Amino acid sequence: MSIMARKKNIDNSTGPSSFVRDENGLLKNIQYIFQEDGSINWRQMIKEEFLFPNKSWFDLRKKDMPRTIEGLKDHQLLIKLGGIKELARLRGFSSVSYDILKCEMNHVAVSCNITYIPNYETNLKEVTFSDAANATIENTSSFAKKFLETIACNRAFVRCVRSFLNVHIVGDDEIDKSDLKMPSSQPQDLTPTSFLKKELENNHQVQSYSDFLPMLRDMHKNKLIDISTDVIKNWKDFGDISPKDSRILLHAIKQL
Repeated sequence: MSIMARKKNIDNSTGPSSFVRDENGLLKNIQYIFQEDGSINWRQMIKEEFLFPNKSWFDLRKKDMPRTIEGLKDHQLLIKLGGIKELARLRGFSSVSYDILKCEMNHVAVSCNITYIPNYETNLKEVTFSDAANATIENTSSFAKKFLETIACNRAFVRCVRSFLNVHIVGDDEIDKSDLKMPSSQPQDLTPTSFLKKELENNHQVQSYSDFLPMLRDMHKNKLIDISTDVIKNWKDFGDISPKDSRILLHAIKQL
């Protein structure tokens, strides 16, 4: 059979005909998982092949590293960059761009901007979402120290996707992988809130206030903290938490 004859037998219609979105902005060939309120449970859309145990979480507690992710909670897991890319593809986006906020030899900070295509969760409107991340000599390791721009871009992309989709599993690209924690020349913040943030970052892989919200809701639901709902509703960031409440939270978290 000639090359021309073989080319005539090629049929690429199957792919494009399957990769089609319905009137709600969802792919017709994908079964989405929904929450009780009707929104998509993007956390449950992550394939197990993209998840693995967070070794540092178990090392800090001197616990054996699990061989599988079975039975592990979100804060005990990490998600691979491929899993984040898969979620972004499923959600659908029209553009991804990066803004360099800082670019120095030892420190690069980047903002990632993703324009998501319309779907029913956004009232069929296009939405642009942004998040930022950095990469420094102090929070990277080995060869990554030579590619700070790339690491910062990956971290910002991961945060921009999982924050928008309400996924609270920390990305593998986000965590501090430094070989040695270098002493800082900056004065230390010794407030109760700073101790709270440090406890969450070091022992629970919580990188932002939005990551802390599921843990906060669970503690309040299970009456582990004596803080009124009205007070908690006024918190938008760690800076809104009073020293007294920070101590209450810190005590409760250390009991987990």
